[in-house]
Amino acid sequence: MRRGRPVGSVVRQNILEILDVLGRGHGYQIYKIYRELFPKVTLRVIYYHLKKGVSLGELEVEKVEKERGDYSWGSEAEKIYYKLGPRAHVTGDERVKNYIEVHQR
Repeated sequence: MRRGRPVGSVVRQNILEILDVLGRGHGYQIYKIYRELFPKVTLRVIYYHLKKGVSLGELEVEKVEKERGDYSWGSEAEKIYYKLGPRAHVTGDERVKNYIEVHQR
């Protein structure tokens, strides 16, 4: 038996399921959908798993956009858009598909 934490994660798998239906999305967008469908998680956990997914090849960074606006932290926000990577294994969760079809159109 290997030592340490297992590589797989239920949270990251759920993120992969969301991105399979969305095609691409940024962290906060994924977080809002996740909170509606699955047990509550923090935004920090979502960002951790997005970063971990990129390092494992399950996710890829598609693009980084800087968006101007009036935010509490300043006048600019950076949005990192993610998409599925070559090592992503998706099962096709119907609950995710149905939710996104209803709420994203």
